[in-house]
Amino acid sequence: MKEILIKFIGTYYNALSYVSKPYAADQALYLFMKPRAGRLTEEQSDFLHTAYQEELNYEDYRIMTYRWLGSGQTILLTHGWESNSARWKQLILNLKKKGYNVIAVDAPGHGKSGSKVFNAILYAEFINVVAKRFSPDIIIGHSVGGMAAALFQHKYQFGNLKKIILLGAPSEFQDVMKRYTDMLGYNSRIISQLQQTIQERFGSPAETFSTAKFLETIESEGLIIHDEDDRIIPYNDALRLKNSFKNSQLITTKGLGHSLNDDTVADYIYTFIGA
Repeated sequence: MKEILIKFIGTYYNALSYVSKPYAADQALYLFMKPRAGRLTEEQSDFLHTAYQEELNYEDYRIMTYRWLGSGQTILLTHGWESNSARWKQLILNLKKKGYNVIAVDAPGHGKSGSKVFNAILYAEFINVVAKRFSPDIIIGHSVGGMAAALFQHKYQFGNLKKIILLGAPSEFQDVMKRYTDMLGYNSRIISQLQQTIQERFGSPAETFSTAKFLETIESEGLIIHDEDDRIIPYNDALRLKNSFKNSQLITTKGLGHSLNDDTVADYIYTFIGA
């Protein structure tokens, strides 16, 4: 059923491109950036209510943060696509036991944060607001949350940030976009117009949005963890990040997939941050 729906959407937008190529590309980009509506489970909600919740703002957008107080260094957690702050539950519980001050943020369009769309550029601005408020020493970012964290540090060069941990993070936005257009089977009219639409919407061509390039300007110490069997973000992306992130190490896992939500990954994190 899912494959049939994907094929139908692709066919519809391809046909629409012959009526209005800019409109078809605009709708295709909106579909790409819009997360599916998801509600917190009762268990997730109960866990997040153990935190001190504070609402911040970027322009007209609401930013929901969750804070578990500790006397140690401050760690900021940034989740990925179609997730929420509760995905960090086990890691948070353990970091709390170890005395860390832990902050989690809901991404744009996720959890209790505002926005109808999600992208790393807006996410980076959310992270900047949160960083100004809580001054993290360490950021741990999963998937696009890692890309957004790298863009944030590249753009703002936050002086207090000592370490960045990237879990299953993508390297090139252009590659992520290609996987999307291939999956939907978009024609060349939409694909070419998407490039122009991205340039107009974000002020730069798609190829400039590169985690690898962002990392070239970052002095913080880095840890990259990526699974060989990641079917969402290819392992080769991790190699690109390692080549660009001069003060970093790469840890390769096997059989954990994209989520990397595993005790062995947590142990690597604890070792890296000195927990």
